[in-house]
Amino acid sequence: MASFKIEGGHLLSGTIMPQGAKNEALQVICATLLTSDVVTIYNIPDIRDVNNLIQLLCDIGVRCEEVKGRREEGRCYSFQASDLNLDYLESDEFVRKCAQLRGSVLMIGPLLARMGKAIVTKPGGDKIGRRRLDTHFLGFKYLGAKFHHLENRNVYEIGAKRLKGTYMLLDEASVTGTANIIMAAVFAEGTTSIYNAACEPYIQQLCHLLNRMGANISGIGSNLLTIVGVRELHGAEHHLLPDMIEVGSFIGMAAMVGDGIRIKNVSLKNLGIIPNAFRRLGVKIETEDDDLYIPHQKHFVVDSFIDGTIMTLADAPWPGLTPDLLSVLIVVATQARGSVLFHQKMFESRLFFVDKLIDMGAQIILCDPHRAVVVGHDRKVTLRAQRMSSPDIRAGIALLIAALSANGISTISNIEQIDRGYEHIEARLNALGAKITRHD
Repeated sequence: MASFKIEGGHLLSGTIMPQGAKNEALQVICATLLTSDVVTIYNIPDIRDVNNLIQLLCDIGVRCEEVKGRREEGRCYSFQASDLNLDYLESDEFVRKCAQLRGSVLMIGPLLARMGKAIVTKPGGDKIGRRRLDTHFLGFKYLGAKFHHLENRNVYEIGAKRLKGTYMLLDEASVTGTANIIMAAVFAEGTTSIYNAACEPYIQQLCHLLNRMGANISGIGSNLLTIVGVRELHGAEHHLLPDMIEVGSFIGMAAMVGDGIRIKNVSLKNLGIIPNAFRRLGVKIETEDDDLYIPHQKHFVVDSFIDGTIMTLADAPWPGLTPDLLSVLIVVATQARGSVLFHQKMFESRLFFVDKLIDMGAQIILCDPHRAVVVGHDRKVTLRAQRMSSPDIRAGIALLIAALSANGISTISNIEQIDRGYEHIEARLNALGAKITRHD
């Protein structure tokens, strides 16, 4: 198990570029299964979850080739799913690999649409509480798919000779559920209407790619998508957005230990309310063209509501605040002037990492699995270095930011979790002045 050794107390300065969006990459890479033509994707992040998904596609017969020579557009791959290994798709080895990678769930929709069937098993991922797949399966059932439980393998086989378009009202605005249903519906006979669809920028990007491939999707950016089924899709090119979660993580890092940090090419229009969430904690953020500049924050003071009640930050489906940034916002709040109530509504276990911050000297009251009150130190008390373990991707980066601000040397183990979502993070932060070493 690898670990980071972090020497805290160093101010960071300079310019950093966000990686390509992890969650968008997982969606559009799976979308390449919908055609036998070449699909080229630019700005693919070099992170564990994405690399494992690319390898899984290679294993099932997709021709995956890295395209060299256009580094200004990020890492580029071409994908051609013209000769899929149908026997391997039925194998126990394939099922086992899918169970280790949560992103594999996004293969179900494309395989069901193009091949008429898919094998479903419980995917892996973060240990952040129950992440149900009901929305995916209900959507497939609306389209006419049938499920069959294979008890001897503890998996489900899902199949349909031809999916049929229909109206559906999703039980929740699930991002991966919406993406999976969209990819299944592009070949469905007739018209599919998806109401209460997720409308995150990454869903919009998936829809734009599919339309360039020949799909007929309208209502993009709203929670009502209309998909007119087509017979086939063709090749296309696609550029990933910068990762909004990484942008938010860098804002939090700059607020805690920055001495003037510029975040380049953030795609400001696709950040939603993320910058304003940090501004509610008193963090100063300047916008210059498509860059964010965060000056040194000697102090930052938490806003209060008009009626004087305590500031509350809660996660919500887009365009609300993404749950993936609450852990970083909690760390930033530990050094603000004022108090904040954080309400994590979407997952049961994502706040449990705060016990590590409490051990570091933070003033946090964990009210229940979903709510925590942070009483900021106003930089009068510095966090203490600790030995910690990363429970998931987002808590891992939050603990790394806390360690950068702490007095002394901290150790974070299980950093494979951080590697799943952040590309070469120690090298990029060390270039800004951090002191982070990796130990395998």
